[in-house]
Amino acid sequence: MNSENVGGSAARAALGPARRLVVCYLVLSVLTLGAIVLLRNDPGLVTDAVWIRGSIVAVTAFLMLTFASGAAKGNPRALLRLRIVSAIMIVVIGVIVALPGVFPVWLRIEQAVCGVLLLGVAAIVNGKRVRAAFAK
Repeated sequence: MNSENVGGSAARAALGPARRLVVCYLVLSVLTLGAIVLLRNDPGLVTDAVWIRGSIVAVTAFLMLTFASGAAKGNPRALLRLRIVSAIMIVVIGVIVALPGVFPVWLRIEQAVCGVLLLGVAAIVNGKRVRAAFAK
């Protein structure tokens, strides 16, 4: 273990549930991107904004999985990144779900599910168990 890592097994145990939620977020994001491709010829369901949002969500989901995996190995910088990105994404998702007319209902529902998954991630990564695993 290098000097940047802390309690690997404790971190792995504490962050396992968060990593599983991030995997669910990634799977949902990839499935959504697939739905966007399949529905691309229906302008009422797939707009330019949907393409952009779907792509951004898939990329951030992949990055979050990278951060969650690094944090589970005891890397405090990866944990910090996971905390920051999950918090930012929750706020952005909240705005997307609340804005009427910008996105179709189906994407707003998908985003609400993503938000619930990320609320779970945020609760775990900011919880006592993770803080204890990363205490120096």
